[in-house]
Amino acid sequence: MNPFIQIKGGTPLQGEIVASGAKNAMTKLLVASLISNKKCIFTNVPNIGDVDITAELCQELGAEISWDKEKRTIEIITKELSTSSISQKFSGANRIPILLIGSLLGRTTTEISVPAVGGDKLGTRPVNFHIKALEQLGAQINYHFLNDSIIYTAKAPNGLKGNVIILPFPSVGATENTILAAVRAKGTTIIKNAATEPEIINLILFLQKLGVHITLDVDRTIRIKETNTFYEVEHNVLPDRNEVISYALAAISTKGKVFIKKAEHLHMITFLNYLRKVNGGFNVKKDGIEFFYKGPLNGGILIETDVHPGFMTDWQQPFAVLLTQSNGCSVIHETVYENRFGYTKTLNEMGADMELFTSCLGGKTCRFSSLNHFHSLIIKGPSKLKGKDISIPDLRAGFAYIMAALLAKDISNIYNIHFLDRGYENIIDKLLTLGANIKKVDTKKDLLKKLMPLPVK
Repeated sequence: MNPFIQIKGGTPLQGEIVASGAKNAMTKLLVASLISNKKCIFTNVPNIGDVDITAELCQELGAEISWDKEKRTIEIITKELSTSSISQKFSGANRIPILLIGSLLGRTTTEISVPAVGGDKLGTRPVNFHIKALEQLGAQINYHFLNDSIIYTAKAPNGLKGNVIILPFPSVGATENTILAAVRAKGTTIIKNAATEPEIINLILFLQKLGVHITLDVDRTIRIKETNTFYEVEHNVLPDRNEVISYALAAISTKGKVFIKKAEHLHMITFLNYLRKVNGGFNVKKDGIEFFYKGPLNGGILIETDVHPGFMTDWQQPFAVLLTQSNGCSVIHETVYENRFGYTKTLNEMGADMELFTSCLGGKTCRFSSLNHFHSLIIKGPSKLKGKDISIPDLRAGFAYIMAALLAKDISNIYNIHFLDRGYENIIDKLLTLGANIKKVDTKKDLLKKLMPLPVK
């Protein structure tokens, strides 16, 4: 039997936790370190599944890695590439393999081979933006099928050459891949309509320390000049804003109060504005942010997901659970991924009142208009939620289910918890610290001992 999480809800979360390093920054930083043969030291490294997988990917390519999980540091140096081919065992593991193309193109003349991208099933998440941009820099990219999996191959027989790249959408992954390839491209590369998320800025800061001449303009334009001289780097990973908002919303929805140390105000301006709209409480302090329930929550709001600095798509799932506890009718319009409301079926089975629509129910028409994707959601609240056996489909939906289980006064068993391990460090320990009635059930013996009740606090 695979381990699962068991929760008895109804207890307000109270206490203090520390924000972990950002998953979406640390994994990309490890890939970026492959550009040079210099030692890179990373601090505030989260101990999560996606970092484990990415570190293993880098080691397969020849990286030497020392990871002190207690001190939260990783030292990595790739003196030479031992291969440019990633084995198929990483097929579908996460979204990182495709980024290896950008980091390796300027470092090897041999053909690069990486397995198909993985990660959460949120929609098509096409790599065509990546491929087109890399081809404009001089790469030749193809793909073929191997054992029912897609393998991408890439090479730059004439070397990479700087170019003006205009991304059709400010995709985070495509921006990162293009930046990494541009570092060793001859001349100057200009990326227009680039993503500017805090994780992108963190990557830019790391690359500048590494020796790269890179600038960011206010109009989403990034410029990179060819770099061949590199330096050793020590770099701190920014706090994970997705983790922070997850625990913040869990605290407020359960009518509790939680202080999150290291939460960064600058990265959360948009989120905090929406929190104020629903009457959620927060205090920004010098070393973090306190989140608390201060009275009845207000519905009647419209949320439209967007690229940074808009409302992040990774925030809508836990925010949707908060809105089930709010008075009135609210709308979420998903404009980034076409298939990110699959989690609502389970929430409705737990007692939520949610309805999906294919129309753009928002202030603007998005790129999914008239494509028959269920990308708008109406939520009516407040709703009383009940416990349920739940199977997690992806990382962010997984935390939404955790929140729903914390709100239900009876028992929920949550399966496929490996999705949570990918992006949330020590999630059970952190929730226990905050007073949640939660435990991990590892074996049939554990289950047969006593399913419940968990101790009431």
